[in-house]
Amino acid sequence: MPTPVPVIFDLDGTLVDPAGGITGGIAAALRQLGMPVPAPADLDAMVGPKLSHSLLEIAGVPAERLDDVIRLYRAHYLAEGIARSRVYDGIRELLETFAADGRPAAVATQKPEHLARIVLDHHGLTDLFHTIRGSAADESAAAHGPAGKAGIVAAALADLGTGHAVMVGDRAQDVAGAAANGLECIGVGWGFALDGELAGAGAVAVVHSTSDLTDTITRLDAVRTGALQALNEVHTDGNV
Repeated sequence: MPTPVPVIFDLDGTLVDPAGGITGGIAAALRQLGMPVPAPADLDAMVGPKLSHSLLEIAGVPAERLDDVIRLYRAHYLAEGIARSRVYDGIRELLETFAADGRPAAVATQKPEHLARIVLDHHGLTDLFHTIRGSAADESAAAHGPAGKAGIVAAALADLGTGHAVMVGDRAQDVAGAAANGLECIGVGWGFALDGELAGAGAVAVVHSTSDLTDTITRLDAVRTGALQALNEVHTDGNV
């Protein structure tokens, strides 16, 4: 019987609800520097993508002030934001079931890797993952980290020791990062995606509960198992 397909999860908006810890921190940093604060919907849109990109493109932060905003935001996030976050309903139980069933799980997030570990440690989830991958600690405009979500997903795949997995995320960049590595992505409807964002990006399915997520992963497992069995039968037959 083939090993259950590994699952790579995004973090914020997929495993953990930031509950205003991210958006509140961004707003506080901008206010402290006398900059305009985006509307709530725009702040929500900043959850998931690389922070420096969101600050530049959505909040309109001048490049020369980017490092100051990030520094203040991170201080606020560490002091208050992480404590405000919560694990989405059913996620802990899902991960515990995966561990019991021998299904490897990983995290691939554009949050700096050391902060992702702090968040997962805070919620007691770290030991349920085979690997945790994120962006570089240096988020300055001059920093060069992995090639966006695609590079982070690739690093998680390498740690898992496989070329096959399923991605689970709440934003279009999760779908794109999966596709860049030849993976299917299941979108979750409880995160920060706009209406139609995940389907439009090419998610194989959009689910709205962890039970739906489990069913979809099981279905993809069955499809993969059937394909492998068919391939083995062809090789065994030797007629093709």
